[in-house]
Amino acid sequence: MGGRDAGPYRIDEMIPAEAIAERIGVLAREIEAHFAGTRQLVVVGLLRGSFIFIADLVRALDLVVEVDFLEASSYGNAMQSSREVRILKDLSSGIGGRDVLVVEDIVDTGHTLHHVLKLLRARAPARLETIALLDKPSRREVDIRATWVGFEIPDAFVVGYGIDYAQRDRNLPFIGQVVRPE
Repeated sequence: MGGRDAGPYRIDEMIPAEAIAERIGVLAREIEAHFAGTRQLVVVGLLRGSFIFIADLVRALDLVVEVDFLEASSYGNAMQSSREVRILKDLSSGIGGRDVLVVEDIVDTGHTLHHVLKLLRARAPARLETIALLDKPSRREVDIRATWVGFEIPDAFVVGYGIDYAQRDRNLPFIGQVVRPE
């Protein structure tokens, strides 16, 4: 796996695009089995980091899905979570009595996912499950885990496949680790 110069930092490839695509296929089959018989699954993408993941995931699902988005922020342009979660965009439709799958790009401290799930549970969905492309359990501050996880990663700052650093590098087809010069 190679690196890529990104100006003030370097990006070392951590998870190749092919591995992401393969894992999404496996996760889609597990989700289909879990939600078998659901009339319509509401897939809620947490913006902005999940937009590529959610697009690939819903295309891989053989279910009737409705896609909605919720934007929550705890990072801003920083490399560390502020632990203060703000909802910047709420859902467009109701989820009461419906099956819901929340799609998160990365579970780090757990504050964002915890806050979002608390908000959504109050709306009384029939079932509420979660999927995260990446999980960093070593950074967890809140006792929470996604129902499905694509990849568990070490405590590293990552970009690519929708995940950004100060709105940069979302367009990379792989997950890469940001390496700052010493």
